Amino acid sequence: MSIVINTPNGNIGRSLAEKLLAAGKKLTLISRNPDKVADLAKRGARVVEGSIDDKAVLERALAGAEALFWLTPPAARPDYHTWAIGAARTAAEVVKAQKVARVVVLSSIGAQSGPGTGPVGAMRDVEEAFKAATPHFTSLRAGFFMENLLRNTDTIAKAGAIFMAMTANKRFPLVSTSDIGAKAAEVLLDPKWTGHRNLGVHGPADFTQLEVAEILSQELGRPVRYNEVTVEQARQGMLGAGMPAFLVDIFAEMYAAIPSGRMDPAEPRSPETTTPTTLAQFAREVIKPAVARASA
Repeated sequence: MSIVINTPNGNIGRSLAEKLLAAGKKLTLISRNPDKVADLAKRGARVVEGSIDDKAVLERALAGAEALFWLTPPAARPDYHTWAIGAARTAAEVVKAQKVARVVVLSSIGAQSGPGTGPVGAMRDVEEAFKAATPHFTSLRAGFFMENLLRNTDTIAKAGAIFMAMTANKRFPLVSTSDIGAKAAEVLLDPKWTGHRNLGVHGPADFTQLEVAEILSQELGRPVRYNEVTVEQARQGMLGAGMPAFLVDIFAEMYAAIPSGRMDPAEPRSPETTTPTTLAQFAREVIKPAVARASA
């Protein structure tokens, strides 16, 4: 019996696949481009070619599976919410028919709020679809990704600043994708948990945007300031950068939901939700080289 990963090409799915293979687990990967996971196939992973919204592909992948790790891909189409929920419901139907005992879903802080939270707005329905289909379900409700800070590489390099439509003094959890992959592996390799649960993945601490800028200044060896902008200013900036209008709308909706608390974590921070990679470490190892390249 194998563990199925529906998104093995991204940072989290690949990290998880490598950890499960290293632990000796049988693995099935769904990929529209098998060449991208050829190295994992050489290590023993079974590859099912096709799309995650194709029922026939899901049936082939989940036949005889013991568990599924489901990650909803980033927003990349105007009908994103409808598509994301539809794909999850199709997968949940197959999970139920194939009697897959365990499902682990990558979700997000704010998932409890449902629609109106930008890219997170589909996650509550995604969670509910799988909860109805399997006896043992874990939703990993991750904080904001540290990797999202890489979107500010150019402005840090050229202006020494981060521009975001987030309240400067509001605290939020910040987590690296490598730690999310490690937490997913921990859950999938643990046979003891049962039932349905939501588990926060909160990084090492909660930060304000001002604290983020201070840590970046220290680790990058250059001043970095935080400039809070309005949602409308962020919208115009995203449009000016060439982002598709539908995607601008999705992110603007998320930014608008933050001040009201709709994107706050529903799960309290605990030793189980706290992960090890610090923002200082991430800044040194990932952001600093990226800023150096942007400055060259």
